[in-house]
Amino acid sequence: MKIGIDASRANKPIKTGVEWYSYHIIQELKKIDSDNQYFLYTNTPLDMGLEKCPGNFKEVWLKWPLRYMWTLIRLSCEIKFGKTKPDLLFVPAHTLPLVNPSKSVVTIHDIGYERFPDLYKWPQRFYHKWSSRFVKKHATKILTVSEFSKKEIMEVYGVPEEKIAVVYNGYDKDVYGLRGREGAEEGGVTKLPTYADAPAGRQNITRLRMGYGGQAKSYENKTAVNGQYMMFVGRLEAKKNIERLLDAFVTFKAKNPEDKHKLVLVGKPRPEFQQKMMRLALENKDNDIIHFEYLKAAEVASLLHRADLFVFPSLYEGFGIPVLEAMACGCPVICANTTSLPEVAGEAAIMFDPERVDLIVKAMETVLFNPTVAVALKEKGLERVKAFSWNKAAREIKEIMEKI
Repeated sequence: MKIGIDASRANKPIKTGVEWYSYHIIQELKKIDSDNQYFLYTNTPLDMGLEKCPGNFKEVWLKWPLRYMWTLIRLSCEIKFGKTKPDLLFVPAHTLPLVNPSKSVVTIHDIGYERFPDLYKWPQRFYHKWSSRFVKKHATKILTVSEFSKKEIMEVYGVPEEKIAVVYNGYDKDVYGLRGREGAEEGGVTKLPTYADAPAGRQNITRLRMGYGGQAKSYENKTAVNGQYMMFVGRLEAKKNIERLLDAFVTFKAKNPEDKHKLVLVGKPRPEFQQKMMRLALENKDNDIIHFEYLKAAEVASLLHRADLFVFPSLYEGFGIPVLEAMACGCPVICANTTSLPEVAGEAAIMFDPERVDLIVKAMETVLFNPTVAVALKEKGLERVKAFSWNKAAREIKEIMEKI
């Protein structure tokens, strides 16, 4: 069978959840499938390992002068008039082209644009809603990443249950697994990147290390995180519940003034959080909160290996890969008891009502002040992550495609 894959998101230099999903599924399909023929459609030349293709994989670079509409128009033209003529198209990131082969598989990761519309500009909301309805009508099979997201898609868009399949995400074992720990630490201090290490075009957002002390330290000098700390990884936005996380940390420090833990935040803030982060940098002189807008995956893993706690109070998650990454690094996890997170964490995390700051604080104290609890969570987490892998996800997707 000839299978086309929209590889445009997988090829982005700066990746978040959807891009990593696309990347890892493609890379695992290369390992497990030597029978089907694959065309990797891309709007820029493949890079970062994607360009290394076995004999049954072929890069198809489809040039396009515009910033937008590549999938809808340019990929449509290739499918209609190009030479590849796939029997099936797999789109790992939500949007089908206007012209499709007779069979198509599309992954919708979540519908946060329906539940948190204020986080999206109106053109984004319109596009996401329109494309979701287009997928419902034209896709042969819809994939999603949790039973929670499946229920959401069925409820909001009226998709029949038999049209949706759940394939759980994985995590990068080479980066976040304990086997990737070697070299992550140096003398008890987690080393972080120089300014020159930032990807091209991102140096403007990687320049700052913001702490409560109001200091902006350039990555041109080595920075480090030492001592005790807890962590959060993810976009700094309303649906991640960052306001309550910060309130909980401030409350925790006020209740336990002798405690030395800092809070390390890794993630780009949405515009509405930029000013809040700057205000926090000026209000407290203890330098208890450290924020990094951009870190490489290996640097995040290095921090997670040494963190005493990972806090994930998100109000809405289609899956929640950072929970798996923290567990894989042996970091105890506390997280919200809502949306998909109970599916991901299972019994390996302490859960709380994310709308209750007092319960977030209580969960922090339970882990940080009870070593036996922390050790138990670490062991449960390391066992829990064995149920998830990108290889397993790719095998399930391959099986679904071949059955259509």
